[in-house]
Formats: sequence, C-alpha cells, structure tokens
Amino acid sequence: MSGLAILIPVALLMGLCGLAVFFWAIRNDQFEDLDGAARRILINEEDEQP
Repeated sequence: MSGLAILIPVALLMGLCGLAVFFWAIRNDQFEDLDGAARRILINEEDEQP
C-alpha cells in the first residue's frame, strides 16, 4: 500500500510534465510542417546538380 502512495503522485507528475511539453511544442510551432519531413526523405541528393 505504501508503494501506491509513491507511485500515484509520481505518475501524475510525469503526466503533467508530458502535457506541459506537448503544449510547449504546439506553442513553438514544432508541428507546423508535418509533410515537409516526410517528403524530404524521398529527395535523392546525389542526383541534384549544383
């Protein structure tokens, strides 16, 4: 029973930290260009001429 008294607050704290990081990422436009990274991997840089 004493293990739950430690684990429940730790789990709640970790959840709140994850939620705070998620909102920070949204506020700083980390999810703005989701398709760009997916298309960038398909570009073959060896074929490009300068």
